[in-house]
Amino acid sequence: MPSSGYDAACLPDLLPLYYRRLFPFAQYHRWLNYGGVQKNYFQNREFSFTLKDDIYVRYQSFSTQTELEKEMLKMNPYKIDVGAIYSHRPNQHNTVKSGTFQALEKELVFDIDMTDYDDVRSCCSAAEICSKCWTLMTIAVHILDRALRDDFGFQHLLWVYSGRRGVHCWVCDEAARKLSVAARSAVAEYLSLVKGGDETVKKVVLTDPLHPFIRESLAVVERYFPQYALHEQEILSRKESVDKVLALVPEDILFLKELQQDFKNEMKPESRWKLVQDQATAKKGQHFEKEIMLQYCYPRLDVNVSKGVNHLLKSPFSVHPKTGRISVPMDLEELDTFDPLAVPTIRSATPLDKTETSLAKYVKYFDQFLDGLALSWKGELLKKSDLEKDF
Repeated sequence: MPSSGYDAACLPDLLPLYYRRLFPFAQYHRWLNYGGVQKNYFQNREFSFTLKDDIYVRYQSFSTQTELEKEMLKMNPYKIDVGAIYSHRPNQHNTVKSGTFQALEKELVFDIDMTDYDDVRSCCSAAEICSKCWTLMTIAVHILDRALRDDFGFQHLLWVYSGRRGVHCWVCDEAARKLSVAARSAVAEYLSLVKGGDETVKKVVLTDPLHPFIRESLAVVERYFPQYALHEQEILSRKESVDKVLALVPEDILFLKELQQDFKNEMKPESRWKLVQDQATAKKGQHFEKEIMLQYCYPRLDVNVSKGVNHLLKSPFSVHPKTGRISVPMDLEELDTFDPLAVPTIRSATPLDKTETSLAKYVKYFDQFLDGLALSWKGELLKKSDLEKDF
């Protein structure tokens, strides 16, 4: 859904302005250079540009911030993707002996896309989003941020709005950047609860005892479930929606008939949900009410994005060509009030008569994130200098 007043035909005129005046090149280089702790870290990073008419240019790399800046001002990419740090400079990959050009490191990344929730949201579908279903992204960020920090010990998480219908997470800790494909897969699997494709009716199956991670995730879901699922998505109001919920309860004919009869006598969604909870409590060792909540609200990850070291992901501060919205970092302290439809667009961010633009607060937040990250670089540089002294 494009932002009101946005026309993709304006991109050739606005992109040069945006890159020349507003793209935060200094902060961007500061991020991807990681304090220069490792030699050639920025130089061996892959960038990919999508140009006008969907021309896709991979294996771009740059020696300095100035070189990156010059190339972006020359090419005016419609979209920027960031890839891995390679063993050699990506722009020289054709000159390297076959088999030696390898992806070595990259941030651990997560991609949550609203289209993966189409079976459990009734307000929108496909690329459409609204304030009702955006709650799913809010829940996803709360759950995954807590787990990555508390369960895995990561500290430097950059959450970014994709510019259209989802969110991305960049885990920037050194330990995360060095993870193997197997370790990335293990983290992604640990965080995945919703399993199965379109043909799978019951996508969440819980067993006793419930893992503490599941309990923590349920605590988040429970905060949003009544308003989001019962009222905004009306999962227990319309017959079609009710049937979908009842398909997730145990296949016990007597039990189902009893619940269906109770529903006829009770029309309020909160009361109907209470009936489901009461039945679940009566059936020991079963958690179907929790399974329903998680199926409707738990984050749905694109696991393949997280597993691969060489997987490209849309860059922060890239413009989404379909909506015109800028892919901005998200401040978790304002997560519950974040409105994806109100983020700066390339048109609103590049007014001709303003010096302070709508992008400023997002750049400021990015600066704060980088300040925290810089403390870890200083620690690494100190360790490095101490080791060199020992030799």
